[in-house]
Amino acid sequence: MFVCVYCSSSQKIDRKYIDLAREVGAGLALRGHGLVSGGAIVSCMGEVARAVRDGGGHTVGVIPQALVDIEIADTDSDELIVTADMRERKGIMDARSDAFLVLPGGIGTMEELFEIWTSRVLGMHERPLVVLDPWGLYGPLRDLVDGMYEQGFTRPNVFDAISWATTVEEALDLLEQPTHLLSPSVGELGEG
Repeated sequence: MFVCVYCSSSQKIDRKYIDLAREVGAGLALRGHGLVSGGAIVSCMGEVARAVRDGGGHTVGVIPQALVDIEIADTDSDELIVTADMRERKGIMDARSDAFLVLPGGIGTMEELFEIWTSRVLGMHERPLVVLDPWGLYGPLRDLVDGMYEQGFTRPNVFDAISWATTVEEALDLLEQPTHLLSPSVGELGEG
């Protein structure tokens, strides 16, 4: 299976996040999975790809032309796809992926998370979506979405569409579990 990993390309983050990305990449390769990533060689994005390759796994990097010079494209990728823009990048990453794993990241990672999460809640795909959050970065996000649900802004199945993990092994186990399409009921179609 090809796992899309959404993660940081920031070089200002704590080393523990980069080490986590390396552990994820090694775990993916050990379990025989390939990687789809944002195609940068820096920070978590580069580390997860290197670890997958070091373990004998196949990597697909997808990066917009505008970011090739800024983020330093991962030219060691088994496949490096350069896109015209971010929308094309996300579409290709989505199309090439059998599952999605979200690591700690910034607003780009959040945007990718919300797009895949929303489309799963709407029943547009049934692929696994897991957030690996060992240090609680996404705790306030979970609280926010819980509050949105309580006030009627999100569908009741919003948390059925996503799994949360605190260890790499737990996250990879969740990615490998079969999932079922979430069909919104007629009364929910106007929500969230």
